[in-house]
Amino acid sequence: MKIMHLISGGDVGGAKTQVLTMLRELSKNHKATLVCFVEGPFSQEARELGIHTIVFNNINPLHVKRELLKEVQEGGYDILHCHGSKANFFGMLLRKKLHIPVVSTVHSDPKLDYMGRPLANATYGLANRVSLRYRDGWVAVSDSVKELLIGYGYDADRIHIIYNGIAFPQNLSYLPRAEYLRGLGIDWNEDCVIYGIAARLSPVKDVPTLIRAFASAVKSCPNIRLLIAGDGEQYAELEKMAKEMCPADTVRFIGWQTDMNSFYHSVNVNMLSSISEAFPYAITEGARMCCATISTAVGGVPKIVEDERTGFLVEPGNWEKMSQRIVQLAQDQNLRSNLGRRIYDKVRREFSAEVMAQKQVEFYAGVIHRYQKQKQGRYGAIVCGAYGKGNMGDEAILLAIVRQLRNEDPCLPICVMTRKPKETSVMTGVSSVHIFNCLRAGKWMKKSQLYISGGGTLIQNATSTRSLMYYLYSIRQAKKCGCKVMMYGCGIGPVHGAGYQRRVAKMLNQNVDCITLRDQESEKVLRKFGVTEPEITVTADPALQMHADEEGARRFLQRNGVDPDGKYCLFVLRPWEDTCQRLEAIRAAAEFGWKKYGMMPVFFCFEPVRDEAITRQAAAQLQIPYKILSASTDGAQLCGVIAKAELVIGMRLHALVFACSQNTRMVGISYDPKVSGFMDYLGNQNYVLLDQLNSENLCRVIEQAMSQGKICPNAEFVRNLAQENGQIAGQMLRSN
Repeated sequence: MKIMHLISGGDVGGAKTQVLTMLRELSKNHKATLVCFVEGPFSQEARELGIHTIVFNNINPLHVKRELLKEVQEGGYDILHCHGSKANFFGMLLRKKLHIPVVSTVHSDPKLDYMGRPLANATYGLANRVSLRYRDGWVAVSDSVKELLIGYGYDADRIHIIYNGIAFPQNLSYLPRAEYLRGLGIDWNEDCVIYGIAARLSPVKDVPTLIRAFASAVKSCPNIRLLIAGDGEQYAELEKMAKEMCPADTVRFIGWQTDMNSFYHSVNVNMLSSISEAFPYAITEGARMCCATISTAVGGVPKIVEDERTGFLVEPGNWEKMSQRIVQLAQDQNLRSNLGRRIYDKVRREFSAEVMAQKQVEFYAGVIHRYQKQKQGRYGAIVCGAYGKGNMGDEAILLAIVRQLRNEDPCLPICVMTRKPKETSVMTGVSSVHIFNCLRAGKWMKKSQLYISGGGTLIQNATSTRSLMYYLYSIRQAKKCGCKVMMYGCGIGPVHGAGYQRRVAKMLNQNVDCITLRDQESEKVLRKFGVTEPEITVTADPALQMHADEEGARRFLQRNGVDPDGKYCLFVLRPWEDTCQRLEAIRAAAEFGWKKYGMMPVFFCFEPVRDEAITRQAAAQLQIPYKILSASTDGAQLCGVIAKAELVIGMRLHALVFACSQNTRMVGISYDPKVSGFMDYLGNQNYVLLDQLNSENLCRVIEQAMSQGKICPNAEFVRNLAQENGQIAGQMLRSN
């Protein structure tokens, strides 16, 4: 692969480190070229590292544009990768003429890059924000940067997260601490505990918070010192502030440093006080030298610094908490050592330069593949369903559909029609449009191969005739736009009225190519309506393929006051008719589980807007410990919570689906035939029909479930069936 990286050449700090580290790794197996617009330390250091470097040192932008175009075309490059405002601007100018993909790395919030510099923000900043949009792909250096870009309207499906990596050479050179400090004119005692920060001294780094925290901490720990490396517009202001607030010679400003290994070797604790970051090299550079770390919880920092495990996190601007952590580390050498070793191990394992380069090459290959496929014709899938309404069951179905499509084709462009486009894009990592944005949805239909009407029970009019008509006519519109149409792991019915049943049959017979259903009862309903043309396959609910994030579940439970290692029973309720007559059964079941099995009842609201009121009513009369939680929007985390439960008592179908996916004992309360139908499909008779719900019946079924093993008789078989949805979708994509 031949790759050209474009950057101004005047960059310093994290951006410089990231680009040079990546290019050095890429150059080992690919032809990687660095192009700068100015000769200087950046280009010189690149050559010293063996990176092929070209400098276009000309102030005429038209001349630079011509030279760049010539170099790319004659060099036979496969992709152009831009960094920074000037490079992004030229990438925009050249994109249509190059006939190769153009991508950019976004190192930070584009709106904060020129914070505190109004003129630069109005010129370079504006040019950067405009030109960044004209790309075939973006690299975000953290989850938070990706979320920012989605919020700014960038296409989530083309944003790829690659964390900054750092090299771990066999022989890392650095000066002894005493020698390094002497070279700076500093004569601190060996027993001093040194806290250090290396950062651009600008408002976004919020160094005043660090100085306030240190000034408070030094009162109780007179042996601590603060070393501030960096330069910037706040240098003089911060130096004056430190002199006024801190004892003499406890804070030193040492300017910009090039020998960062010696700097981090000389400090005991690495500090970061920023109000905004992407994925700062200051953290990984300190980790490489086994520094204990205190940082604000911003950007991608929590990916490395896990609070109280690999370091300490504080909220931005919270100097009191930061001061407490400074004192804690000053007084405990073993804690400093343990945190330093843990963060070193984590960075070495997950954030090395080799890992970064490997992911970068995968990103390039995907962008090039997509670019070429889209040049050839239709490529992509659009998914429509009851998404963005706050129901975690539906959202989990969507996550499963996206994952299964990605398994079939990792590069496939995917767009979701949803009520909440931004939230859906953040959750799934793919593109989204509002369900009533007909113009944008139509554009996706015209360039996609496959339209998926997916998940849940969309073909029904028990709750709304309008929604039934919407989904039917969306199917017809997709077919008119040239898509193949698939109904994906659906449930069917009830559809009331013979006229509506005939309309369903006609619409599906004329416009749908393939139907997969989550249960046999749905097939019977379609056959009864007269659906004969599409091929119908009974599979299983796509959400059965959800995977659990157990570590995320632990954090979620801890945040909400539930012991992740304790025993608990999950109650997942929904509103129903004759509520008051049935609440006594829920109360009795909760107390039965607590007294006989030691399971604390945890009430889990899958759809908080609808479920919270009935949940609070059910819990109100309990005289035992309990918790009421709103389900996490992270489907894998939610599955982790269910996996840790001893028992799930669910009215909502997908609480039972997730329990099946995690081999967790379950008891169903069937308010709708789809619930009892699913339990029958599993060969699991541990359920109670709603009209038969009473204390005696529910407690009996709980006892029955607890006496059995976790795995339902047909659970593994049904989970395997759920895979067929994605396999059939893959066949339809490949058949174009």
